Order: sequence, then C-alpha cells, then structure tokens
Amino acid sequence: MEDRCVIFGACRMDTNNIKIPEGSFIIAADGGYSCLRELKIKPDLTVGDFDSLGYVPDEKNVVRHSPIKDETDTVLAVDEGLSRGYKTFYIYGGMGGRLDHTLANIQTLSYLAEKGACGFLFGDDFVMTVLKSGRLKFDKSFSGVVSVFCLGDRAKDVTIKGLKYNVESAEMTCSYPLGVSNEFIGEAAAIGVGEGMLAVMWQRQKSADLPVKG
Repeated sequence: MEDRCVIFGACRMDTNNIKIPEGSFIIAADGGYSCLRELKIKPDLTVGDFDSLGYVPDEKNVVRHSPIKDETDTVLAVDEGLSRGYKTFYIYGGMGGRLDHTLANIQTLSYLAEKGACGFLFGDDFVMTVLKSGRLKFDKSFSGVVSVFCLGDRAKDVTIKGLKYNVESAEMTCSYPLGVSNEFIGEAAAIGVGEGMLAVMWQRQKSADLPVKG
C-alpha cells in the first residue's frame, strides 16, 4: 500500500470519523495539534505560526513560521510532505469551519494536483479531491450524492459513467454548476477529465474506501 501523509488542520470535527492508515506520516498544522492530542496521537511533525493553537508545542519536531507569510498552515504542511516524497495526502480538519479556509483548502487540493500528487479533503459528511487530466473509479459499494465542479476556466472531455446522470466528452465551465447533485446507483462508476481540473466531492461512506485514480 502506498505511504500516505495525513495532515490535521484546526477545524473541529468528529474524532470518531477519523481513520489513519497504518504507517502514515502525520503532520499537525497549527491548531490540528489539539485534535491529535484528543486522539492521543503524537504527530511526526508540527508546523505553523501557531496563532490558532495559541502556543508553540514543546515537541522535538516543530517548525515555527512567522504569521506574516503567504502560505496557509495547511500548505506549509503539504510542502513538508511533498519534500519527503509523499504523493497521497489525507487532510482532516480543513472543511466545514470558516468558508475562506475551506476554499483555501480546496485550492490546496489543486496545488497538489499540479504537483502530480493526490489529496483528499475529509469533512464529517463529505470527501473532496481534485482531478487533473485523469480519471477516478468508484466501486459499486459507494452510495449517496456525488458532485463534480469545474476548477479553472473550463474542463474539456469530461466523462461521467455509472451514475444517475452521465455525460460523454462534455465541456464544463466554472460559471455554471452543471455537475451538482449527481447520485451513485449501485454500479461501478467513473469520472474523468481530458484537459483541465475537476473538484469531485461525495458523501462519506461507512467503509474507509476511496476511489482509485487511473
């Protein structure tokens, strides 16, 4: 199984809904340190300016940044993971709090996609990823709502198969929400884009399964 970098942000979430694959490299991004303490998990690395946490943890592996910076704490954590060679990222505590922070974390998924990596942003009810010129495959166990949004000016050669509403070689733009509120129907499904980026979000499943890229 591919190694994963798991990042915890400051947004509060249901700790019973957190699953960390064995062997993951765990990073606390500022206030995410509190969530990990609640889970009794010691991070491999803690980064941030610590304005959310309110103090600098007395730990060995802490990277402190000035609050006057361009990067969000999540991006700082992502860069630490990328520098260590990780290509798959799970981000918890980055959805459902302040809307501007959620949007920043969606952009962070795009940043990962541009770097040739794959990120999953977990909320209590939904999971989101960004797909660049590729395909996601969902097995038939998935259920509930799935939505697809264009990121950037336009996404070309968009294909959606095995859902309630399907398209073939379509074009999507960021100015019209064509892909909102689709549904799994108990079949294997696939979402692909030939050129551009898609944000794909779906209801969290009872299992820990995620779609497969490729």
